[in-house]
Amino acid sequence: MSNVAEKSTVQSTNFGENEIVEQIYDAVIEQQLRPGTKLSESSLCEAFGVGRMRIRSALLLLASRNIVDLQSNRGAYISTPTLEQARQVFEARRAIEPNICRLAVERATEKHIACLEDHLENERNAQEKGDRRQAIRLSGRFHVMLAEIAVNHVMKRMVKELVTRTSLIIGMFGAPGTANCHEDEHSLLLQAFKERRQDEAAELMITHLNHIEMQIDLTSDRREGVDLVKLFKN
Repeated sequence: MSNVAEKSTVQSTNFGENEIVEQIYDAVIEQQLRPGTKLSESSLCEAFGVGRMRIRSALLLLASRNIVDLQSNRGAYISTPTLEQARQVFEARRAIEPNICRLAVERATEKHIACLEDHLENERNAQEKGDRRQAIRLSGRFHVMLAEIAVNHVMKRMVKELVTRTSLIIGMFGAPGTANCHEDEHSLLLQAFKERRQDEAAELMITHLNHIEMQIDLTSDRREGVDLVKLFKN
């Protein structure tokens, strides 16, 4: 009976593993899913209208990105960074992203700079509207865009993972209302791009990352229950 029901459910949706992964990824970036949140397979099946095999495949992909911890006989949980891991994330970002800035400044076209300007305008609009979820998503996306402009797929993948892990850290340790980035610091970076100042862009990125880390209280731990069906069901 359950197999028939599951088959019927799967037939009613077009969600693939990658789409499920991206929706859960976005929910982490937007801090709708906090570190330590349990990802119930049955709730995810109901939310996305798919069978357990597809959900398990999606969870394996998320685990490979260090977004999800798969615990034997306990299930899947949004990764929970430790104090030391949080420090290491910021160390890694300071090691990688300044060099991304140098490459991106060198390789940016006028079209790239126009795209960054449009992106910052969207960030400003989200902040003015008080749309924190959108502002957080866009602030993280800005850093990924720089890796795209640098035309380095390895760095892009690393930055995307580090941005996600930063969001987890802020979700766990950040004060209420804390966002990933200050939009005005992104504006300073954009100005360095326009003036083709590679070293200044790199220094601005280091300062920017230091400011993000300073917003975080690494002694706190706030976790909330989440209704996965309500969060993901369209």
